[in-house]
Amino acid sequence: MTEKFTRWDAVKHLRSREDMRLYLEACAEEDPGDGSLIRAALNDIARAGNMSGLAREAGMTREGLYKALSENGNPTFATVMRITRALGMQVRITVQV
Repeated sequence: MTEKFTRWDAVKHLRSREDMRLYLEACAEEDPGDGSLIRAALNDIARAGNMSGLAREAGMTREGLYKALSENGNPTFATVMRITRALGMQVRITVQV
């Protein structure tokens, strides 16, 4: 008998703002330094919610948001800040211990 596997999708598990915050925080901690995990986490969070509404809140087009957060996207820091603010989150800098 062969086993069937389905692709795990974080979007299905991001049900609350707290889930989203914890997910983004974990991805930021594990990011290799190029922002790829943060971009991917923001993409998952955006897909879990209302992409059009988020784009509007961030002052972007829906297509622009998809492009910025896509696998090949390279959003500017300003774009990341607008998206996090539109999500009702804020970026904080702390000292590593």
